[in-house]
Amino acid sequence: MRASKPITVSLGKQQASIDTRVASGAYESASEVVRAALRALDREEQALDAILRAKVQESIDDPRPSLPAEDVFAELQHFHAERVKAHKRGA
Repeated sequence: MRASKPITVSLGKQQASIDTRVASGAYESASEVVRAALRALDREEQALDAILRAKVQESIDDPRPSLPAEDVFAELQHFHAERVKAHKRGA
């Protein structure tokens, strides 16, 4: 019994990328290219997850006191208002 099942995908412009890789001899088949691409995507997602976890942990470990939400929102509203003013002056 097969460990995987055949699927059909529409690649559009990416088909040329697969064809080039297979034609170069770097890969034996389109399936190999797709498997390699999925492995690379898995590595990228794992790396991003690790970065986000580290940033969250850094924030948790930060000894500075938390900011009140009202202060944060007031600062964001002020920032947004200034950007709107600047955009209107430039338009």
